[in-house]
Amino acid sequence: MTDLTCKLLVIGAGPGGYICGIRAGQLGIDTIVVDPQAPGGTCLNVGCIPSKALIHAADEFHKIAHAPAGPLGISVTAPAIDLARTVAWKDGIVGRLNSGVTGLLKKAGTRLVRGQAEFVDGKTVKVTDGDETRRIRAEYVVIATGSASVELPFMPFGGPILSSTDALALTQVPARLAVVGGGYIGLEIGTAFAKLGAEVTVIEAEDRILPQYDAALTRPVLARLKALGVEVRTGVKAQGYEGGALQTDVGAIPADKVLVTVGRRPRTGGIRIEELSLTMNGPFIRINGTCQTSMRGVYAIGDVTGEPMLAHRAMAQGEMVAEHVAGHNVAWDRLAMPAVCFTDPEIVTCGALPGVEGSKSAEFPFQANGRAMTTEREDGFVRVVWREADKAVLGIQAVGAGISELSAAFSMAIEMGATLDDIASTIHAHPTQSEGLQEAALRGLGHALHI
Repeated sequence: MTDLTCKLLVIGAGPGGYICGIRAGQLGIDTIVVDPQAPGGTCLNVGCIPSKALIHAADEFHKIAHAPAGPLGISVTAPAIDLARTVAWKDGIVGRLNSGVTGLLKKAGTRLVRGQAEFVDGKTVKVTDGDETRRIRAEYVVIATGSASVELPFMPFGGPILSSTDALALTQVPARLAVVGGGYIGLEIGTAFAKLGAEVTVIEAEDRILPQYDAALTRPVLARLKALGVEVRTGVKAQGYEGGALQTDVGAIPADKVLVTVGRRPRTGGIRIEELSLTMNGPFIRINGTCQTSMRGVYAIGDVTGEPMLAHRAMAQGEMVAEHVAGHNVAWDRLAMPAVCFTDPEIVTCGALPGVEGSKSAEFPFQANGRAMTTEREDGFVRVVWREADKAVLGIQAVGAGISELSAAFSMAIEMGATLDDIASTIHAHPTQSEGLQEAALRGLGHALHI
């Protein structure tokens, strides 16, 4: 057994863990990051990045396949998709990013140790990699083990029952795909396969899809799903899979594959956190404003600490923890955290939603935006929420094609304390979708120029 020591030990090399490791190394902290898999975690390896690659490929294929029916005068022969080649391209991107993260950790002077970590006590872990076992003792420990897909007990993953990870590894487009769960993961992947030619049916137990968003934001998504031929059934519960069909409480849905996306759970099993007797918040680890747990010297970041389960939240927490361990006076003081749903069209939410006491809101539709017209995607809008007393912007939401690229502008406006006048008086390039943000602010001030 080989023993190692360090000042900071990070368990998990996902977005939060590797960022914590890189920043700690930059600050001169002797750091080790442990993970049984390639660095990058769920997001890089089997989540955010692979799914966006599939979404892009599906978009391109769908555009080509339907170009002759459009108004642009484009003629093409019947296109075909080689999904195995697409998956190989996706895997190549993942590999490049894995190597990039490994290189960045090395550049920062942080050691990357492969293996499964288990707590021995609050400062010691046992790491197992095949037949090799070693102990690592550290002054500070960060738990950054992420989350995993929730499995339905009556429909365990395997065979025709797919997790999101399984779906992103398919090398053939299923003829009929049923999606259990109308949240962002199910709709992102389901929409991609519909564009690739699958017959897709989505069931959702709630009374509408994407129940975490307000109906105005989800309405364009629902309309687009209908246009793509995706059947959406709400208020329906899955009961099992039998005879080549998804069984539900309202009947059977023929399906060659069933994608189950009913949520994610914190990945705390297998690392023996019970040895620490940490204070929990339900299934999640409770933390304070600097991500410290109830045990001195033990931190937790990312999905294991609860919602929102966002890679960029974990990254920001990881950076903050590294600086806190280095002795910097830091704490979590973010005002806004953007969240993006990569459906078609995309949804972005940042900050407060309409309805906050003392607030008002205004929308600007992309039907009045020149750039949206020239891309044949006029569905959606930008909405600004502001405090009536001083016109300070409290929240910005939008739904539209490619709107995710405006998320940074939304969060920056809120973090910097922008008012309606600040946004309205900022020159926005023409013709761009970003003009929708300016026009929403102008509308809030009572003098929109293009509506």
